[in-house]
Amino acid sequence: MRAATLRRLIVLTLLVLWELLPRSGLIAELFLPPLSKTLVAGWTDAAEYGHALAVTLYEVAIAMIIACGGGIGLGAVIGSLRGPRILLMPMVSSLYAVPLVILYPVFTVWLGIGSESKIAFAAIYGLLPTMLSTAAGIQTIDPQLIVAARSMGATPSQRLLRVIIPAAIPTVLSGLRVGGALVIVGVVVSEMLISSAGIGFLISRYRTVLDSPHVFAGVLLVLAITVAFSAGVRWIERKAAIWQTGTRGGQSAADDVSDGRLQPAT
Repeated sequence: MRAATLRRLIVLTLLVLWELLPRSGLIAELFLPPLSKTLVAGWTDAAEYGHALAVTLYEVAIAMIIACGGGIGLGAVIGSLRGPRILLMPMVSSLYAVPLVILYPVFTVWLGIGSESKIAFAAIYGLLPTMLSTAAGIQTIDPQLIVAARSMGATPSQRLLRVIIPAAIPTVLSGLRVGGALVIVGVVVSEMLISSAGIGFLISRYRTVLDSPHVFAGVLLVLAITVAFSAGVRWIERKAAIWQTGTRGGQSAADDVSDGRLQPAT
């Protein structure tokens, strides 16, 4: 049986159990409402959930750009330069070990309870693993690729964009997957703690009144966001498959020389 078919069967089985176990009385509906009741609750208040979803997606998108873009850029710079790597990597690794959720009240004091504090918190939450993974991937690159690019006259920015990052694509995407997932978690958790809008806010509000169907409707939306993000990363991985071997970075630089974008050093 193919792995994809097996995964679909597992998901289908879990959905069937979600519907049957609460209805049979094996699990109290307070703890797990039937799937059908969850879907009905979400559909009945679709406008409310739609507005909350728009708020959460906005916060996730902005935080994702900051966390993943900044994490990849900073990780590439730190990983490719010996001085910053020795100075900053131990500090960043130690900071990543700290449960950053304890710092969220500080963000609310600085930025209020609006979207700004959620975006800042989630961006930092996702930036650290992305930076660490990218920096670690940079260090695994064959040094001969960088030497070859330098001998061809590549500037530091050209070496970074055309050799270093492409050669480290597998590790970079691994960091992107972890960092992006933490961004989603950071936004939803911060909305649940202190907020007045968003999916996390709805989950927290309905939890306080023990409205389990509406709570799990919000959980389903969070799962949908996570699945969509994972599918997006897999699509990027397929598009970047040409960089799955370390030799591609050197070939990219050689192509640039043949195209006249880089000039061999004299």
